[in-house]
Amino acid sequence: MSDERTLLWRIVETDAPTAVILIRLMVGAVFFSEGVQKFLYPGEVGAGRFATIGIPSPEMMAPFVGVVEIVCGLLLILGLLTRLAAIPLIVNMLVAVLSTKIPILLGYSFWGFSLRKTAYGGFWGMAHEGRTDFCMLLGALFLLIVGAGAWSIDERLQGR
Repeated sequence: MSDERTLLWRIVETDAPTAVILIRLMVGAVFFSEGVQKFLYPGEVGAGRFATIGIPSPEMMAPFVGVVEIVCGLLLILGLLTRLAAIPLIVNMLVAVLSTKIPILLGYSFWGFSLRKTAYGGFWGMAHEGRTDFCMLLGALFLLIVGAGAWSIDERLQGR
């Protein structure tokens, strides 16, 4: 078996149960939806929000992140190259937590990222504001570990 085949095999290999499709659909749909909204509502969730948070070059970064969320979200939904698609989404969520949730936890701007107004701060404020972020991060990590599951294109690529 060639090195390319071996690498592809490791990427798409999955023995995960059929029920993994539920996690793929949930995580993929949320990322896809958020990516589309970065283009539909750029002032609220795209470049405008990125500028408010303190993300550098928001006019470039917001569309870039939007495309990543749309493409990788669709890949998760389809179960195609699921492990590869999960990696940029994990990075995306780590940046989201760092740039928006850590300032809430600390109660002040952090590392160039602005603290936005919330009803309350500290641990519970961060936990409340970050609930979706933490779920998406853990969901993407789960898919990176177990793969796409039985009802996926990845599983078909294995030849089963």
